Amino acid sequence: MVDDQMPSYGTLFDYHAHQPGMLPGTMEIAQDAKPTEIELINYNKTECNRLTHLTPEECAPYLETADISWIDVSGLADEKILERLGKVFQLDRLVLEDVVNVPQRPKIEDHPHQLLIITQMVIPKPHKRGFWQEQVSFVLGKNYLLTVQEEPDRDSFDIIRERIRLGKGVIRTQGIDYLAYSLWDTIIDTYFRVLEDYRERLEELEEEIVFNPRESSLSTIYRLKRELIALRRGIWPQREALNSITKGEYDLLSDEVCRHLRDCYDHTVQIIDLIEIYSELLGELMNVYLSSVANKTNEVMKVLTVISTIFIPLTFIAGVYGMNFDNSPYNMPELHWKYGYLFSLALMLTIAIGLIYYFWRKGWFTRQEISKDLLKKIDKLDSDY
Repeated sequence: MVDDQMPSYGTLFDYHAHQPGMLPGTMEIAQDAKPTEIELINYNKTECNRLTHLTPEECAPYLETADISWIDVSGLADEKILERLGKVFQLDRLVLEDVVNVPQRPKIEDHPHQLLIITQMVIPKPHKRGFWQEQVSFVLGKNYLLTVQEEPDRDSFDIIRERIRLGKGVIRTQGIDYLAYSLWDTIIDTYFRVLEDYRERLEELEEEIVFNPRESSLSTIYRLKRELIALRRGIWPQREALNSITKGEYDLLSDEVCRHLRDCYDHTVQIIDLIEIYSELLGELMNVYLSSVANKTNEVMKVLTVISTIFIPLTFIAGVYGMNFDNSPYNMPELHWKYGYLFSLALMLTIAIGLIYYFWRKGWFTRQEISKDLLKKIDKLDSDY
């Protein structure tokens, strides 16, 4: 899960790994896992029924009917319920391990009478920027689909549930493989929603860095870059899994659904391209930030240099007249002038005004917030958009 706070390294860079010496097929329940809930949607061309808070055994009769059954399991805290679920659906221990021990690398595996698909789903946050990320597993059977999610009541499937309930589209006239495709397509399309938010955040960050760079801008760049890495790790293996469908034959997937999944593959390629572009933009924004900070430092140094340059000759004159030698014909005659003091002040003022005028003619007092190099980098960012 990626939040507004800095995500942990484990969230971004590690998949689940067994402790040394553990037997294959061992389930490891996370301490923060949510209680397990089971929901079932059974439908055909004319009817649709939705049942909630079921037990695994209550799902068993629906596996033998001619209707389509979608069993949605959310929450992975109850190991006994998950084991009973594995028995009812005759899940291989290794399949149950991949489903329960999260996160796993997205993949597709063909098993006897079943097809396992593991994906990574992102869910945009409703009221603040950022997204949640969790694993969703599909176990596709002859006329049923078992989906297993980490979190209850937090997914992108409400639009599919509504289409099934209202009979919109062709989903109720298609097979179980079309349902699996629809859910997977929804997961992939949600990445576009998340990336659209990132596009807006990059535009705002660019404006902030160019006109008002702050230390918080640097941490924002770092956080966004890490979150893009999380998105990339979620979508890249899904592209590989979808690509394998075009190369291999799966009995549970019809040719029509495979054709639709090839379109999903094209979407994953587009998502990866966007993530790569945004990552490059963040790298360029880092350079723009450094250039902006350097430009701001140069402005400060220029002001200090101008002030110092003006006062150096004035200090020299004050130092000369501060010697006050008066015992030799070679000493300063101005010491005996009636207006010698006023003369020295007028001389200092004349030199100061002359230097200020000279610097103004050179353009040193004209504030240049954006250097030529910075403008070139900004133009490059705009062309990348």
